[in-house]
Amino acid sequence: MLDNPNEAILSDFMTVEYATARAHLIARGLANEEAAAEVLETIWTFNNDAAKDAWAEQAEIELRQAQEARQVAAEQEQERQQALEDELIAARKEEHQKNKAKFVPVSAAKILTIPTIISSHYAVRKLKTGDYCKLFYFTNKGLSEAKKNLLSTEPQGLILIPGADDQQMWVNADETRDSKTVITKDENLSWEEFNEAAPCMITAMKQQEWPEDRINMHISFWTALQNHRWRHATDLLKQHVLQSLREPPATRPALCHLARQRHDTRAFRP
Repeated sequence: MLDNPNEAILSDFMTVEYATARAHLIARGLANEEAAAEVLETIWTFNNDAAKDAWAEQAEIELRQAQEARQVAAEQEQERQQALEDELIAARKEEHQKNKAKFVPVSAAKILTIPTIISSHYAVRKLKTGDYCKLFYFTNKGLSEAKKNLLSTEPQGLILIPGADDQQMWVNADETRDSKTVITKDENLSWEEFNEAAPCMITAMKQQEWPEDRINMHISFWTALQNHRWRHATDLLKQHVLQSLREPPATRPALCHLARQRHDTRAFRP
């Protein structure tokens, strides 16, 4: 059925178009044309109702067929996707088997944000016992020399030294004396070398668990030196005094005497 009977319009059976049909009905015993037109209208309505039922049944069949077709298509697509996924899983499994090193789990360890300072055994022992050591050991040159000695295969001797409890203990010989490298005194370091060494030595102090107040004292002291007005002075004596202040506090009385010879009461103000 191509035309929708629900859209059909009832005809006017009193028109000339239906004159022959009315005449046949009158010949069969109907009283007049009006009665014949009513019979034709009744017949049309009966046929239209039957067509509507057939149309509804046809629409239901078509809807069911469409739903079944969509379901079949969806199942086929699901099967296709599953087949693709199975192929990918098989390919990945084969890739894992062929290239195992590529898929080794990566450790979730955090990246160090504080650099590890590897200085000489001598410098480490000095800091571990709370003694001050030369800044040279923490310059780039000093750290490079320490790394070279660390990688050396030359055997180190052992010597006996008194421990904290006056008991003798064996230690590596390079922990009790300077290395063969010529050590530059603190006051003879260039400012570039001083700026290399100071932060590295602070980090090493923290690694050796120095008290926080001692560490902060060194930070404040060296920061004051770097920011001192004599830092860029043209007077060589002032430069020498400022550089000499890099030495441990035990040397400061001599430096104060040197400053007094200059008659400068503001010598140590930043």
